Amino acid sequence: MSITTPAPRAEYLADTATGLPIPGEPAFADPEEARRHRKQRLAAALRLFGKYGFGEGISGHISVRDPEYPDQFWVNPFGISFKHVRVADLICVDSTGRVVHGRHRVNPSAFVIHSQIHELQPGATAAAHGHTAHSRALGALGRLLEPIDQESAAFYGRQVLYEEYEGPSVSLEQGRDIAEQLGDNRAILLRHHGLITVGGSLDEAVHWFFTYDSCAQVQLLARAAGTPKTFTHEQATAAGDGFGDAQLGWFSFQLLWEEIVAEQPDLLDEQTSGVAR
Repeated sequence: MSITTPAPRAEYLADTATGLPIPGEPAFADPEEARRHRKQRLAAALRLFGKYGFGEGISGHISVRDPEYPDQFWVNPFGISFKHVRVADLICVDSTGRVVHGRHRVNPSAFVIHSQIHELQPGATAAAHGHTAHSRALGALGRLLEPIDQESAAFYGRQVLYEEYEGPSVSLEQGRDIAEQLGDNRAILLRHHGLITVGGSLDEAVHWFFTYDSCAQVQLLARAAGTPKTFTHEQATAAGDGFGDAQLGWFSFQLLWEEIVAEQPDLLDEQTSGVAR
């Protein structure tokens, strides 16, 4: 039996799954350093949601699991605009819905959805949820993303449509049902509601949210103009291996991080001020 020697990797390709020169995630020996890092990324992600028009009144939330206490998560507070959230405004919530750190209250929907995702899906370090126009339109049609381009292939076989609707998500039972149907997918499109994406880091989860929403827009435009041609299974799998790579998802957020911190450095403010709500 002969053994085939793999071809040598081309010089211009990096030693990563995608061949791109992507650095690894930072590692922290001190939980407090890791916590600060995650909180800063969370505040930046919320500002990015505000900048790109993902806000819809009090709706929408992003959470990240605490690095030291896995039954707790950090999330944006109720009643503060995405455009104004700072590190100082973030709250930490435990498994019962009690705010253990922070001055503000928690959005009940944020608690019931995110607590169940973090409890049932150990790989979901972070979850992003918003009521964007494109995701709501796609959900109303009862359609998931079709593999019509490289970006949408990142969700090929990694998304699910949630059909149930019983009003605003304020019961743990509904949050658990959403988390169970999400499974190990990276996106769940809630019919009549919005979109949730998850990832092994906050950076990854937020990147998938941005990508999914832009793909939804492309699909809606393409279908309005005609009948888009989809990838074959082989093509979608190949594209998904690249554009759906978790490390690439993490790294892609770093560009957004640099963009928003340069534009809105006050988001990193850790000093409390004003009146708690």
